[in-house]
Amino acid sequence: MSTVTLLDGGMGQELLRRSSRVITPMWSADIMLNEPILVRDLHREFIDSGARVITLNSYTATPQRLKRENELHQLENLHQLAMNAAQKAVELSQRNDVAIAGCLPPLVASYRPDVSLSFKDSLDTYRRLVELQSPASNLFICETMSSITEARAACTAALESGKPVWVALTVSDAHPQQLRSGESLEEALQALASFDTQATLLNCSQPEAITACWELLRMTQSKVGAYANGFISVDSLYPGDTVEELSIRQDMSPQQYAEHAMSWVRNGASIIGGCCEIGPGHIKALHSKLFDEGFI
Repeated sequence: MSTVTLLDGGMGQELLRRSSRVITPMWSADIMLNEPILVRDLHREFIDSGARVITLNSYTATPQRLKRENELHQLENLHQLAMNAAQKAVELSQRNDVAIAGCLPPLVASYRPDVSLSFKDSLDTYRRLVELQSPASNLFICETMSSITEARAACTAALESGKPVWVALTVSDAHPQQLRSGESLEEALQALASFDTQATLLNCSQPEAITACWELLRMTQSKVGAYANGFISVDSLYPGDTVEELSIRQDMSPQQYAEHAMSWVRNGASIIGGCCEIGPGHIKALHSKLFDEGFI
């Protein structure tokens, strides 16, 4: 019997590597519009590598980001394309044990809670995203949450769907027991304890930062897990920048990442996967480790 749920890895960076298009601030949403087959095939590759939860490729398809690029009119279309790609990938895999997760991301920019919206405005937008994604979503992941306000708004909207909800917080790489807002992780976990979410995770932070937070995370009453990124640093990224600004770690091979992730599994993680720069090869290596040690 499986005791660990394996997620997919990062879609955006991998899609950019495979795409023939010039990188834009719309990031993976541009590829969703223009090369949807790439998205479908990457979902399928993650499934074939062992992932049993894939996340909709809608991370950058928020009203705020699209409005900034004069593409707000594409909001509904982008979400429909994302759902189509994920559903087709599951169908092609011929597996009946793969779930699709709706994606509730930072609305304005990743890692920048200083430019995020108020609770009310965030809640209104997250409710809209939940409505758009619900037809294809088996659960929702509120991911890369950089502040308590952002996480509370996303969780509130997601829970209204009646579907399972996981909340994933991103912590500072330099000060791991703090969110990127500067709020303490302990304070964030306490603030979210009253929400009826099924899992609490850490994501899109360096593996070492996640490990430094692990004992604190384990104190929560819900399932815990993590999916880290492979960036050297995210400090240079500003709203509207492209991910070309970020540098990739050279010490994060599939086997090296699997070792980080397995340390969390051995210490109680029941949901594990990868974020930016963690591709199908990493998920395949992690799947092999999980199998060898009897977790799946």
